[in-house]
Amino acid sequence: MTANTSINPPVRGPAQRRQMPPMRRISLAAGILYVLTFVSIPTLALYKALKDDAGAFVQGAGSTAGVQWGALSEVIVGLAGIGTAVVLYPVAKRVSQTAALGFVAARLVETCLIFVSVVSLLTILTLRNDVAGTAGTDSASLVTISHSLMATYNWTFLLSQSLMPVACDLLLGYVLYRSALVPRILPIIAFIGAPLLLASDVAIYFGAYGAVSPIAVLAALPVAVFELSLGIYLIVKGFRQTPLTTGHTSTDNDQPDT
Repeated sequence: MTANTSINPPVRGPAQRRQMPPMRRISLAAGILYVLTFVSIPTLALYKALKDDAGAFVQGAGSTAGVQWGALSEVIVGLAGIGTAVVLYPVAKRVSQTAALGFVAARLVETCLIFVSVVSLLTILTLRNDVAGTAGTDSASLVTISHSLMATYNWTFLLSQSLMPVACDLLLGYVLYRSALVPRILPIIAFIGAPLLLASDVAIYFGAYGAVSPIAVLAALPVAVFELSLGIYLIVKGFRQTPLTTGHTSTDNDQPDT
């Protein structure tokens, strides 16, 4: 009598057969996070009462709900921004570890500055709720502090959500262009938009025009188009099939960038 030594292959269930490939999971997560970075667009309207007159706001004018929701949306933007860099790092480092690390670092700096700006606005809320109207409060000093905190927000916004995307998009654009993971038109838009946004930031810094002027909005448009288009493309299509996505690539983490 001979023992049956044949080994039957394991039967895979529906969940195992339908498991999403790792690269698709990365592209989907990155796409969703990129789209999430646009949730703070309504802040211009949400912060209107505060931006119009920070002194009047701290003394009770206008609603606090808009500022609270706006601050929360900016926190989400900061966390989503870090998420894009962390999620894409395993893929980006196969192309250029320098660019991948630079992208993560730029996102961290951006988010830290966003949090500083949010703290400035929340401090104004605290002054309004806990200090304004109490006995012995110097209204003139309160108005001065509020305007100072609003100025802090404006400058940190310029450095965080306007200047840092220049570095982020140039670094990521380089990775995407070199790897061909997405259509080449997307990183090309980043290469055009980043210098344009940088020039606009410099003009705003020297007082040529305001941060919310039509020229500033127009200068920021290509960068916004790149990031939103990238997010949607990664959600819908994912990465293109390249040697990088299949794991067969000559680019190695230990090799110097070319």
